[in-house]
Amino acid sequence: MDDAWPPLPFADWRETCETLHLWSQIVGKVRLMQSPWTNHSWHVTLYVTPRGLTTSPIPHGTRSFSIDFDLIDHRLIVESSDGGVRTLPLRAQPVAEFYAAVMAILDDLDLPVRIHTTPNEIPDAIPFEQDRQHAAYDPVAVARFRQVLIEIDRVFKTFRARFIGKCSPVHFFWGSFDMAVSRFSGRPAPPHSGGVPNMPDWVAREAYSHEVSSAGFWPGNASFPEPVFYSYAYPEPAGYRDVRVQPAAARFDRGLGEFVLPYEAVRSSARPDDTLLAFLQSTYEAAADRGQWDRAALETSVPHVA
Repeated sequence: MDDAWPPLPFADWRETCETLHLWSQIVGKVRLMQSPWTNHSWHVTLYVTPRGLTTSPIPHGTRSFSIDFDLIDHRLIVESSDGGVRTLPLRAQPVAEFYAAVMAILDDLDLPVRIHTTPNEIPDAIPFEQDRQHAAYDPVAVARFRQVLIEIDRVFKTFRARFIGKCSPVHFFWGSFDMAVSRFSGRPAPPHSGGVPNMPDWVAREAYSHEVSSAGFWPGNASFPEPVFYSYAYPEPAGYRDVRVQPAAARFDRGLGEFVLPYEAVRSSARPDDTLLAFLQSTYEAAADRGQWDRAALETSVPHVA
């Protein structure tokens, strides 16, 4: 694909995006059930690869396995540490069929896993085994999405390298279907109110147990049908939403309670990397400065390799 930052209008691939979101939840829940709990739910996330998304190794007794979305050849790959490999074509198919096929593959590899089948963070969610409504798969749109993730992963990792305080990996949350990277001040935060659809309140409270400035990318959904970069602070310090951040296309969305920057503003800019980094840096500074973080102790310059 010649375009490193391809167009990704949500309306063009809405049905595929919604189906892929649910497929990612099935795979992500497998990792959730088998992995030791890690703070802020970092044990459940997926990671970008050159070909798509991966769980990374998942423990299963004395063995391990991984599940990869290969979004170039459009297949799901399950590999076990004793050499077992199974694949599943990614094509137009109902969520219920995809769920049954994934569970059958795991059983065939003697890696049985049982998951809670109600999707998380989705209102009016349909259990996976009953969902024949979501069944779309447009490989061209998925290829564009993969390319977008690769570029974002690269820029987010550059941004992450500037921080030596507690910071998340650059990872993909299947619950909300977004890329994210989060920086922490090191101080505890007030208890979160919870209220996330189909997610226990205690999970949200643990995720937001400490002061955080979080940024990410979201491809959109039915209620907000536009791909955007976002940035928010928890707790939100006084004056935060009134800060003028970069670039000029960024704004504070009061409905979301976050700064947002349209993906289109990044991809159409003369220097997309610099445009995105300006948004990440300026929104972080808004949170850190208004929240009186110890920036001198938390930040570092990025070393240059000779």
